Amino acid sequence: MLYGAMKVAIGGPLKVTFRPWVEGLEYIPAEGPAILASNHLSFSDSFFLPAILDRKVTFIAKAEYFTTPGVKGRLTAAFFKGVGQLPVDRSGARGAGEAAIKSGIDVLERGELFGIYPEGTRSPDGRLYRGKPGGLARVALATGAPVIPVAMIDTEKIQPPGKVLPKVMRPGIRIGKPLDFSRYQGMDHDRFVLRALTDEVMYEIMKLSGQEYVDMYATAAKRQIAEATKAEKEAGKAAKAALAQAEKDQAKKEHEQ
Repeated sequence: MLYGAMKVAIGGPLKVTFRPWVEGLEYIPAEGPAILASNHLSFSDSFFLPAILDRKVTFIAKAEYFTTPGVKGRLTAAFFKGVGQLPVDRSGARGAGEAAIKSGIDVLERGELFGIYPEGTRSPDGRLYRGKPGGLARVALATGAPVIPVAMIDTEKIQPPGKVLPKVMRPGIRIGKPLDFSRYQGMDHDRFVLRALTDEVMYEIMKLSGQEYVDMYATAAKRQIAEATKAEKEAGKAAKAALAQAEKDQAKKEHEQ
């Protein structure tokens, strides 16, 4: 009931304001379990995709969204529950992964849609990064549910980092044909199978989205970008300090003359 109310309250205005275009909606089954594996460009991805679907889709979200104290924390928790997101404790990498897998299996065993971002985090620069082989592949093999590749297009342009007000524009959602991985059934502990399954899904997402593919994890890319930004700032500070010292030395030299 809460999901339905939130869908009307949020999904309706989103569709009216941004008018997202959609291709491949016929590939979403009318009933039964399915995994929606999507690229991840923006925080808004988890709102635009459910907004265009008739069925409920459940994503996982970090537990902090559900445990923050105070009035704001309770409102945030109610909001995320209302839009169909499940809390996952990310305090330990392995524990978080297992919790995400269990959450996904539970959703699919109820015959519902489970949404997942194989990259594990938002793209830092709009490119498509290597999919993490654990969650998506293991959930797919444990349940036998079809994997439907989804490409979110231009959602990162609506509210770029540092911008407070969103830009009103038309994002896109392109949905691909369901992928059947029954040939790998019973092989969910084979890391080569998990890698192959994940790479196949990422390839389909790449074709749908038209993104440049980068064969590294987005988390590693974010670290590199953060380190490069830090180094650039430090270099800028050092250059300013050197210039200031040079000016000081020149002034002293002129004074002595």
